Amino acid sequence: MWSLIISTLLGLWLMFAPGLLGLSSTAADNDHIVGPVIVTFSVIAFWECTQVMRKYNIPLGVWLLLAPWILGYEETVAIVNDMSTGFFVILLSLIKMKVEKHYGGGWSSLIQS
Repeated sequence: MWSLIISTLLGLWLMFAPGLLGLSSTAADNDHIVGPVIVTFSVIAFWECTQVMRKYNIPLGVWLLLAPWILGYEETVAIVNDMSTGFFVILLSLIKMKVEKHYGGGWSSLIQS
């Protein structure tokens, strides 16, 4: 659970960083798009049966690692910010929560009852 909270905070950081760091429009636009998506996937994954949604942040973290070169960032601050945030988003998305209850089971769960 702690990894999802930190991922949510990283997504919030991406939303506020362009204003606080004074980033260019390209880097700011990218952060304003990717940040809320990271927050969304992290918050959805808070619930135990939807924890698989945390893995949807991995491609977003990879994008943050590649975006400075694909989009041509000019500021070193923007490059360091996106790459470090992307690295930590990937790392935190790989941490699996402990499963305490099992939900569903499909049609076979009806036969066993």
